[in-house]
Amino acid sequence: MNIFFHELKAYRKSTIIWSISLVAVAVLMLSMFPAINKDAAGFKKLLGAYPPAFTKAMGISIDSITSFLGFYSTLTLLYVLLCGAIQAMNIGTSIISKEVREKTADFLLTKPVKRHEIITAKILAAIVSLMITNIIYIAGATIMAEVVKTTSFDYKIFFMLSLTVFFVQLMFMSLGIIVSVIMPKIKSVLTISISVVFGFFFIEMFSSIIGDNNSRYITPFKYYDPAYIIKNSNYESKFIIIEIIFIIVTLSVSYFLYAQKDIHVA
Repeated sequence: MNIFFHELKAYRKSTIIWSISLVAVAVLMLSMFPAINKDAAGFKKLLGAYPPAFTKAMGISIDSITSFLGFYSTLTLLYVLLCGAIQAMNIGTSIISKEVREKTADFLLTKPVKRHEIITAKILAAIVSLMITNIIYIAGATIMAEVVKTTSFDYKIFFMLSLTVFFVQLMFMSLGIIVSVIMPKIKSVLTISISVVFGFFFIEMFSSIIGDNNSRYITPFKYYDPAYIIKNSNYESKFIIIEIIFIIVTLSVSYFLYAQKDIHVA
């Protein structure tokens, strides 16, 4: 329990910064909506002048872009997801690697605590940190939505769309954890996090351009299709199952490898 609170405290500054950043992105993007909605025809005409590959890559639906939920799910959530994924990957990758990098592994492992208890406390602290970020983000986005909305919208769908940020973050966090366990020494967590996240992001963009639906199983950014959520008021169950399996497998492997790993100490 002491490790959990220590880790949570260590993530405090990062959590605050990322929470503010996600809210700032939402505020910035949503602040454009009233002007776009006011001149919907002109904005659609502008988007229509772009090559179809561009709108496909950005996941833009010209028909729904001027509705609030269409604008939120297409333009706002895109950048929020990208920032949230970097935060989650960053936390996951630093869970184990920071002990080696900061030369505190020897101090931690000499404590009368088993390794699986250490990694469990670290994972729980990371999840709580992400939960706090999402609570702040959803609250901030909801307030901003109330300010800029021109007509009423379905709050349930808005909440479901917003919650996909947390779901995607859980996948990147678990991926970051297994990376931190496998790699012997990580000098720059942020470099790895940005590289991995943008790698999956570019896969998502490229697959959207060529219309390859099979790539949805590869990149977390494609697991929660906004158009499907808006139309059906639900998530696609098969991708939820795949995500659960992915998280269980990656965390299980991480526990096993961490228990067997030779930790380099100062």
